Amino acid sequence: MMFSRILIANRGEIACRVIRTCRRMGIQSIAVYSDADAQARHVREADESVRIGPAEPADSYLNVERVIEAAIGSAADAIHPGYGFLSENPQFASAVRDAGLVFIGPETETIRTMGSKRRARSLMIEAGVPVVPGFEGQMQDDGTLLSEAARIGFPVILKPSAGGGGKGMRVLRDTDDWSAALAGARREAQAAFGNDHMILERFLERARHVEVQIFADNHGNVLHLFERECSIQRRQQKIIEEAPCPALDEALRTSISEAAVTAAVAVGYRNAGTVEFLLDESGQFYFMEMNTRLQVEHPVTEAITGIDLVEWQLRAAAGESLPVTQSEITRHGHAIEARIYAENPFNDFLPSTGRIGRFIHPVVALDLRIDSGVDSGDRVDVYYDPMLAKLIVWAEDRPTAIQRLRRSLARTMLTGPMTNLALLRSIAGHADFVAGQMDTGYLERNFGKLLFDSVAADEIALIAAACALQLGSTKLSAAESDPYSPWDRTDGWRQGGGGVRMRFEDPCGQNSELTLAGGDGRFTVTINGVATPVTASRLDPDHLDLSVGEEEYQATVLTDGDSCYVGLDLGGFELRQVPIYTPSTLHGEEDTHPVAPMPGRIVIVYVTEGESVTAGQSLLVLEGMKMEYTLRAPVAGRISRVLFSAGDMVEADTALVDIEPESGADK
Repeated sequence: MMFSRILIANRGEIACRVIRTCRRMGIQSIAVYSDADAQARHVREADESVRIGPAEPADSYLNVERVIEAAIGSAADAIHPGYGFLSENPQFASAVRDAGLVFIGPETETIRTMGSKRRARSLMIEAGVPVVPGFEGQMQDDGTLLSEAARIGFPVILKPSAGGGGKGMRVLRDTDDWSAALAGARREAQAAFGNDHMILERFLERARHVEVQIFADNHGNVLHLFERECSIQRRQQKIIEEAPCPALDEALRTSISEAAVTAAVAVGYRNAGTVEFLLDESGQFYFMEMNTRLQVEHPVTEAITGIDLVEWQLRAAAGESLPVTQSEITRHGHAIEARIYAENPFNDFLPSTGRIGRFIHPVVALDLRIDSGVDSGDRVDVYYDPMLAKLIVWAEDRPTAIQRLRRSLARTMLTGPMTNLALLRSIAGHADFVAGQMDTGYLERNFGKLLFDSVAADEIALIAAACALQLGSTKLSAAESDPYSPWDRTDGWRQGGGGVRMRFEDPCGQNSELTLAGGDGRFTVTINGVATPVTASRLDPDHLDLSVGEEEYQATVLTDGDSCYVGLDLGGFELRQVPIYTPSTLHGEEDTHPVAPMPGRIVIVYVTEGESVTAGQSLLVLEGMKMEYTLRAPVAGRISRVLFSAGDMVEADTALVDIEPESGADK
């Protein structure tokens, strides 16, 4: 019998996603929330909601007892874990079932077995599934791991045996920094998964990350729903995924899909899961891991198959058989997903927090889907994963899907926290991506070009920004000034002409200037000495009709203080209006008072007051939004003060350490 009430033991985008299917199926949804999420979107959308604790995940979303109490107290029939948090925790799955509730996911022992990369590797070897050469032994001392790495051959990848999502992984190309890398990986694994056991695998250069969606019911039926390409990653975390994989022919697609089904059968799998492989340049694939849950990127599979995977999860957990056979599952078209994160690609992907001013995107249609956990006005906090939303496009073929991806990303904008949208837009137009030539090292190889060669402001974007700001200025002044007096106009009119000079800065720090003269939507714009007639009018508060010379454009333009976000068919641009005359500032303050680059908790402090340090030496480790950042000394000198201790929470831009530089050191 189908469930009547389901509690969703998660937050954000995935909770909203599950709520959507529950609503369509007539199932009541129950959200859980921490104090930080009391006004969150998933709470607003659910039929009911239950507070489970303070902001800290360990005291709320990761607290098994409180989640189950919430489910029992709200008379839920079952619990859907989403992904992340408790979704791959066998103790949670067992506790749910012990409480007389249905866990919407695999069997507890399956989660336990496949959650251990060591056990999973051994099981796959026994089942005949190809596995990357590596080490999954019990010996965990530094010396054993180092000798095993030498045996496997560098480069190697260090992985936590428990968990996934790229947490705690390190790629090591030689023995340099081995001890520090191992200590950091163990610490991150312990914090994320409560287990610091590590395994080693050979790191395959230029390998693709290809995964297969599998599904099984309680009646012995095991199916695959084809593969996904997930090679574009940062820190082993996927940011763009697509289906099908552009590198597979039908023979290879059949082989890798059959291997995934073999893996699922070997572990007695139930419900939704993903078998992940590495595909080398020769076409040989190797088992990497199995995720015993729904994946973040499941929408691209839904787009090409027309199957609602959450509905299948609910029906399988309720005891129903899968509704189709393998031969009845077909794929059609091509789908691509881009993950929007609150992070700063221009500053080592450090997480960004704060209140969202505006979040706009194209209207959802058959070829565009937006899975979001936030709305305009919501707050992004330091406690949780920085993923905000996913943009998914579908088309009949890959080239058309890429065109739709570029247009949709160009017209998707979010003000407030820094996001990775500029990077996503650059990737979508990059030649290697368009040609389907990706591997897990793609972003590392192309990072500089993607960011610093591709985000420079286009002249049309500059003109759109200037016109939008000037039109907005005219509108604001109308209520405050004499509309008939030329002296009160702010539309660029000047006695004797000349117009308004404007300067904009792009995310790379490059400045561009223009002069805009005229009014009532009819301007002359001068850039680099070239004057061009421009006509601009607002279609609505977020869209501008623009004529530049003989060309016509429609621009999405969002202004937020001195920031201006411009979306055109040719791309999206993030600009900041800066003063024409910038006062001189003192430099070097952060050299002697290094600050927190993001909000977070101090995990470990390496230095003490009075200690001498060298430039580049590690001072402390800061953890926030599921990542670690090591703060290093900008200059050589003596530590005069350590302002915080391990365990302290700090805000971004807070001074953490005071350094007295050595005589002659740069400041």
